[in-house]
Amino acid sequence: MTIELVLHQINDVTSKLIGASLCEEQNFPSEKDGAIYISGSHDQSIALKNLPYSDIYATLEKEKNYNIKMIDGALIQLMYNFDRSDGTLKKYRLAFFPSPSLEEFQNNSEVYELDEIYADVVSKNIVTSPIRFDYDPKNHILTEHPKSHMTIGQYKNCRIPMALPLTPNMFIDFILRNFYNTAHKKFSDKLAFSLKESFEECIHDEEKKILHFGIVCR
Repeated sequence: MTIELVLHQINDVTSKLIGASLCEEQNFPSEKDGAIYISGSHDQSIALKNLPYSDIYATLEKEKNYNIKMIDGALIQLMYNFDRSDGTLKKYRLAFFPSPSLEEFQNNSEVYELDEIYADVVSKNIVTSPIRFDYDPKNHILTEHPKSHMTIGQYKNCRIPMALPLTPNMFIDFILRNFYNTAHKKFSDKLAFSLKESFEECIHDEEKKILHFGIVCR
């Protein structure tokens, strides 16, 4: 998996989400010295600070610190860092920040429930929670800090092992299937992402013995 292919996939998924009317605003990626980042100057540490989630979300939204803002307000970030000398992946952060308030959709559900785009957010019992995927091999601690891991919510020690780093296509496919399932099915022709390309497996054998996530590339 090369930096060029990752950059292409981010541009492609962004364009496809726009075409399916699922994307409200977008910032196409920039690349410099192996770093694929969100255009503009942003403080990426805000998402890790000890602040109420609503404040974190508001800051990210205000500063347009996202690649994609979904139609329901959710923010998506895709940031990769490669070593330009040998093409290896050094680290990444892929994040999904749902809007902390879906009251507009839930209080007027009769307006939105007939539109497939909003079908998965109109239920009043939904509790939103951010999801983040990180690849950080330099800070690997066996079972405690897997090289590739998933974090649910803002829990400091929530690091669910991943078998391998995710490509942009894998990440967006995961988000759409689980949080925009109705729209994903309706626009399946527009939202088809190849899952053949992948990074190499990086999970340790000891981490395979505990609950972890993987994917069979197809």
